[in-house]
Amino acid sequence: MRLRPLVALLLSAGPCAAHAADLVVSAAASLTNAFQAVGRSYEARHPGTHVVLNLAASDVLLRQIVNGAPADVFASADEAAMDKAVAAGAVDPATRQDFARNRLVLIVPKDARVPVSSPGGLAADDVKRVAYGDPASVPAGRYAKAGLEQLGLWERVSAKGVLAQNVRQALDYVARGEVDAGLVFATDAAIVRDQVNVVAEVPTPTPVTYPIAIVAHAGQAREAAAFQAFVQSTEGRKILAGFGFQAP
Repeated sequence: MRLRPLVALLLSAGPCAAHAADLVVSAAASLTNAFQAVGRSYEARHPGTHVVLNLAASDVLLRQIVNGAPADVFASADEAAMDKAVAAGAVDPATRQDFARNRLVLIVPKDARVPVSSPGGLAADDVKRVAYGDPASVPAGRYAKAGLEQLGLWERVSAKGVLAQNVRQALDYVARGEVDAGLVFATDAAIVRDQVNVVAEVPTPTPVTYPIAIVAHAGQAREAAAFQAFVQSTEGRKILAGFGFQAP
């Protein structure tokens, strides 16, 4: 599968940023590994189709789409980003469907210097740095804020916050031991089990759901519909489940 660095190209390049035969899928960073596998399987069943993944924080992807960047499918990591997409006329609301669920978890480095065993432990004085996505633009960050607010911990933890541009960056901060703890999706933590420990699941006021929709200005609308159907097919769901995603 052709994985072009579209994040850098989409806004600066002209109409050649994506070829006419490409199916451009703008997907949340937490879907990286799963959608790479989904894309390979889809290509195998649709010879001649090239799935080009554009992976970033959901709100960043939405801004790109609104600004006219080529995209056929938008898959976000929360309903808020998709709500914005609908309000902006960036996607066809009739095609919007939830296709997966996830969980928010608290992680620490494998060789953690500061013991943290629960969300409440993040308020301890010896915990200095906590990584999570920027709530202003990253769904995982919005879930983290809502979850911590529900537990009455947000003010104390946000004072120690290390904001990440997407959930994978927050994961990297923890994996490299640059912070004492982090809040990420369970599927992200699973890909670096040898570098981080999951110490607790963090309850969120609303379920962590992933919606998908066809972009309003999609150049490959028919192919986009086929890809969306594949994601929600038995085979697609099996692939997603293999990366820890749950059925919606």
